[in-house]
Amino acid sequence: MTRIPLNQAELANQGMKDRLEMSTAEIGLAVRTTNCLEEKGVFTVDDLLHCTREDLLSISNFGEKTLDEVYNALAQIGFHRPQMPR
Repeated sequence: MTRIPLNQAELANQGMKDRLEMSTAEIGLAVRTTNCLEEKGVFTVDDLLHCTREDLLSISNFGEKTLDEVYNALAQIGFHRPQMPR
């Protein structure tokens, strides 16, 4: 039996898809943070990436520290935010 190897682009695509489909609970957020996000309808990393900073800060009990927690968790799985101009 021969195996057809997947090319690197297909593997990278699948890896990206897997990360986007991760639940917010899977990326290491505190339970309180996950609950806040889920109350707002944010269940996956993909959902989270479609939220603006203002969207997140408008969630009840969601402040700057929680926002930093979210940004750090996203960075841990390879989603880094662009540097803000000074």
